[in-house]
Order: sequence, then structure tokens, then C-alpha cells
Amino acid sequence: MSAALGLKTKPTTTEPDDDDSDISALINRLTAEVNQIAVDKTKSIQQITNQMKMLALNALIESSRAGAQGAGFAVVAQEVRGVGQQVETIARELETQLTKRTGDLVASIDRMSQRSRGERMMDLSLNAVELIDRNLYERTCDVRWWATDSAVVDCAASPVPAAVTYASERLGVILGAYTVYLDLWLCDLDGNVIANGRADRFRVVGQNVAHTKWFREAKALRSGDDYVAGDVENQQLLGNAQVATYCASVRAGGQANGAPVGVLAIHFDWEPQARAIVQGVRVGDADKARVLLVDSHFRVIAASDGQGILSERISLSLDGQRSGYYQDRSGTMIAFHATPGYETYRGLGWYGVIVCAV
Repeated sequence: MSAALGLKTKPTTTEPDDDDSDISALINRLTAEVNQIAVDKTKSIQQITNQMKMLALNALIESSRAGAQGAGFAVVAQEVRGVGQQVETIARELETQLTKRTGDLVASIDRMSQRSRGERMMDLSLNAVELIDRNLYERTCDVRWWATDSAVVDCAASPVPAAVTYASERLGVILGAYTVYLDLWLCDLDGNVIANGRADRFRVVGQNVAHTKWFREAKALRSGDDYVAGDVENQQLLGNAQVATYCASVRAGGQANGAPVGVLAIHFDWEPQARAIVQGVRVGDADKARVLLVDSHFRVIAASDGQGILSERISLSLDGQRSGYYQDRSGTMIAFHATPGYETYRGLGWYGVIVCAV
């Protein structure tokens, strides 16, 4: 039902699209070269027309000295001057129009490059949140499965010392195989922890967790097929570690419709698992990107740079969309994608987010 070794699915990452950036750079370079050629050739044409004007002026001077005999030559000189002026006007228009067109081309290429980059970052943000969804779906399977274990059921129904010892040993065996958990707690219906898998490390038996949101929700579950998925939090009883807690109700006879006799809570060791995912998203070095997972309140719950976890809240302009990208006032590109859920795990409204510095 679940993998015994943490992230069994290697992150499927998207390589940075170097071809797009190379093509964009090539087009920009060629466009700049075309602009320079246009400027150089226009200057050459202007030099020639200036020479024509000078020749036409000299011809007019000489024709005036020749009097009536130079009248015809004066007409030709005037025509030459007019042609020179027309050529100069055409050259200037050519330079202006060509520069404008190449400028428009560069702007269009920049927009296409930004769109390509934004869509790639959006896909990568989906990749991050989708991978964690798949992993957490397995956690929901685990807790429902283990809540039917006979040792767990018997201990919840009658927590006598022998049953507690056996249940603790059984939970310890599970923890030995499933390394993604910090601890497994069996609680009675009053919220008292009656057994755990790492009693030598975490002395939680006898602690009351009835005040926690996850316990209250788990106690209200309607059947053994249902589960509770908690947001990431620092769990004081587990050394203040970052955990995501998953719960299922323990029911009489291990039957889904049996009477509830307790609650099984499994504490997913969040930080190393989430870090592996966000750091596994392969953005390009040039993107200067920070890969994040944020909860439904936009609180950072994982960050590729390890900063702000469970303390920072980011500002997202969703504009009613589940996915997208945009640039903020500073020019920083922000791409996001809402959790799609996986199988029966609907997700908790989390987002994958990638922030690309200017």
C-alpha cells in the first residue's frame, strides 16, 4: 500500500529550455547587426548625396559664369540637386523604418521569451506540488491501513499494559520500515496518548492531545475509510520538528463501520522530504529562482533556500486563477500552480510557487 523508503518517486523535472534562450540571443544579435548595417549604409548614402549636392552647387556656379551658354547646364545641375535630396530623404526614411521594425522584432522576441520562461516556471511549480501530493496520498493510505492492525485495535479497545507493550512494539516495527515518519501515536477517545512507536526517543505516552485540530477532526470521522490530513506545524512533543500529521479512527474489530475506539496519528517527517522535492526542481542558474511550497494561507512550508519555513508569508496575485505567472512591480517573475490533488487525496489548497529574481 505504501513505499517503505520515503520518496519512492524521483522528481520528474523539466530541464531549463536553453534552446529558447540561445535562439532569442541569436535573434537579438542578428537584429542589432541589421540595425548597424542600416545605419552604416545610410551614412554612406548621405555622404554620396552630399557629394552630389556639392557637385550640383559647383555646376550652378560655373553655369552662372558662362551666362546664356551655361543655362542648359544649370537645369541639369538643379535636377542633380533634386535627385540628391530625394535620395537623402529615402535613406533617412529607410533608417527610421528599419530601426522601428527591428525594434518591434526585438520587443516581440522578448515577450515570447518571457512567455516561454513563465510557462516553464508554471509547469515546474506544478511539478513540485504534484510530487508532494503523490507522496502525501501514500500517507493517507498508510494511516488507514495501520489503524486496522490488530495490535492497534486491541490496545485502543483495552489499553492494558500487555496490549500497550505489544502495540508499541508493533508501531516500532512499522517505523523501522517506513523511514518517513518521526513517530506513530495511538490515542484513546479522550485524546490521551496510550502507545507510540519510539517510546525511547519521545516520551509522549500520557500526554493529552485533545486540544489539537487534527485530533478533534479525527474523533469526528464517520468511518474507517476516512482520514484527516493536517497542515505542516512544529510539534513540540517531537522536539519541535516540522511534521504533517495524518489521522484515522481506530474502530472495533478493525472494521470500517465499527464503533470508534481510538485515533491513530502518524507524524510525517516533513522537512527533509519537502526539501528534497523543492531542491530537486531543476531551474536554470540564470533564473535565480526560489522554489517554494506554500499552504492555503500562503505561508511558506518548504523553500529551496531553506529560508522562512513556517514563518514567512508571501503575497500571491492569483487573479482568480489556479495557475499562472506574472511580474510584480520590481520586475520579479512569480509563477504558481495550485495543488491538483492525487487519487483520493484532494490536497489542502497548497501551491507550488517559483520566484525568479530580476
